[in-house]
Amino acid sequence: MSYQAHLSQTRSLLPYQGCARGPFARPPGLIRLVHLLWGIVLAMATVTAAGAGEASCAAHVTRIEAALAGASGALPAEAAWVPVTLPDNWEARWPGQGGTVWYRIHWQPACPAASGKALALLAESIVMAGEVHLNGKLLWRDASLREPLSRSWNMPRYWLLPPAMLHEDGNTLLFRVVGVAGQMPGLGRIHLGEAGQLQQQFDQLWWRNRTLFVANLAISAVLGVIIFCAWLGNRRQSEYGWYALMALCWVLFAANTLATTPWPFAHSVMAAKANAMALTLYVACFCMFTWRFGRQRLPRAEQALWAASALLIIAIACTPAAMLKHALTAGYLIPTAVFCINCLQFAVHAMRSRNPENLILAAALLLFCSVALYDCLLVFQVIQEGRALTPFSSIAAMLCMSGVLGLRHARNMRRIERFNEALEQGIDQARAELALRLKREHELVLDNTRLQERLKISHDLHDGLGGSLVRMMAVVEQAPAPLKNQQFLSMLKLLRDDLRQTIDHGSSSGIKVPGTPGEWIAPLRHRFMQLFDDHGIVATWTVPAQWQSPPSALQCLALTRLVEEALVNVLKHSRATRVQVHMWYPGPGELMLRIEDNGIGFDVTAVRRAGISIGMRSMHARIAAVGGSLKVQSEPGCTVLAATFQR
Repeated sequence: MSYQAHLSQTRSLLPYQGCARGPFARPPGLIRLVHLLWGIVLAMATVTAAGAGEASCAAHVTRIEAALAGASGALPAEAAWVPVTLPDNWEARWPGQGGTVWYRIHWQPACPAASGKALALLAESIVMAGEVHLNGKLLWRDASLREPLSRSWNMPRYWLLPPAMLHEDGNTLLFRVVGVAGQMPGLGRIHLGEAGQLQQQFDQLWWRNRTLFVANLAISAVLGVIIFCAWLGNRRQSEYGWYALMALCWVLFAANTLATTPWPFAHSVMAAKANAMALTLYVACFCMFTWRFGRQRLPRAEQALWAASALLIIAIACTPAAMLKHALTAGYLIPTAVFCINCLQFAVHAMRSRNPENLILAAALLLFCSVALYDCLLVFQVIQEGRALTPFSSIAAMLCMSGVLGLRHARNMRRIERFNEALEQGIDQARAELALRLKREHELVLDNTRLQERLKISHDLHDGLGGSLVRMMAVVEQAPAPLKNQQFLSMLKLLRDDLRQTIDHGSSSGIKVPGTPGEWIAPLRHRFMQLFDDHGIVATWTVPAQWQSPPSALQCLALTRLVEEALVNVLKHSRATRVQVHMWYPGPGELMLRIEDNGIGFDVTAVRRAGISIGMRSMHARIAAVGGSLKVQSEPGCTVLAATFQR
């Protein structure tokens, strides 16, 4: 992955310059002869047909001219035209000139119309936007010729030339190019020739200028997301986070090669500035990534890096349009220099550390740095001939850096696995000790619970069996007539149930949790149904078929006591004709028990304030002691007790 991809592509937009003269003088006649031959070569090579040969229909270009547009982009006067060669950067001729320039190409078909061979036109680039006219008729136009301009600088264009628009005696192509000062405005190489040959050349240009960058950005984005997810899993590995941020900045920067509009920016100048800022941030994140990967602690260098990056970004953002060219040049050269210096510094660090991962990364960065320098020399025409290599090497470099991160991640995972094995052994030993301790604590809790239950027997005897005896004695004494045997039998049964409840109350703390809710509710249902039948109370019992998360033994005991206490109160005080016992799971890990009757009700607030109900206090205490909560609501015709447990 490299920030030089965009720069290397702009090389095709620079005006062609001949070879520099050597230090030795040549005879003037020889020089004129060389210039004459060189001019012929340029005239034939500027507009070529792919696979030129005897069977080729390459066009003969007779003249190429350019002129500044008139008002509103109109064609200039004849005197304004000057000869040029392609590719052309008009700022070399008209410094600081933006706006519109017209290019005029006079050419002659090499094959007659009767030959039946289709002719085509191929334009390598138009910087930034433009339109094409053939013999005075519009052939093509960009979507927008005013800001925000269309961006055809890295977009090869191919057109089939309609035979009806061609002239046997000569043809004229007019290119209207709208560019921005400081961004190398002009026209790239133009090819005229047989359609099949130019189609192959167009496909090659499209692959190099478009498809290769799409693959580059796709690979960068995917690997960046993968590394970002790895960083989220372990944020202490900061090199993963810097790599992901570096990949994001690269995607934002390199997307400039594929963008056909300045969106989301208002005009081309803002887009160019944003691109240079993205490059600056990319290099800063690249340095941070290599330093973190190599376990280098360079606090002063980091502070200087971010301070310089901030100053450069501010300078680019505040540069006026007249100084845009200088600002963009600095915005590319300074990050390039920092990038190369960091690659060399990391190579030295890798040699000192002798870490295999550092050495692999250093080797890749040195190769990558060499390619970036080569492409930079091509961009600024220090090297006159050659093809940019960064679009190819950037994919390999991205894969290499992500591969080295993957090796480190795999090594860390193996170390973690070994640590986990040792940790599991220690955990197994600690678990065994903890299980033994919990068992002892559980036994102590059960013993303590039994003692607490025995202490409550006195309260139960007083409030339960004692209260029933007093009530029955009052009934017998106040009865207007001797009671029947069936009435005495019902009283005795009630006393028997109260006594059984009191006895069971002290011995049931050690019970095990029943296998199903049905098994748990069955004894309670059997005990109370006969009493309900005797008092004419209709009872409904609803419980789930299985425990979703079984309650503990103490919670099961608390639920049992709650049901017993509530149903005894229904029998004693409520005068109800209907009672419902409903248990269900309202949510995951949550168990709820609801007991409802249609009795006369009572004032819950008054009872709590008066503190006269030992049974009410004991129910709340039992449920709270095992981690639950109890809500009591009562009014005439409806009394509800709802206990909730969170598992």
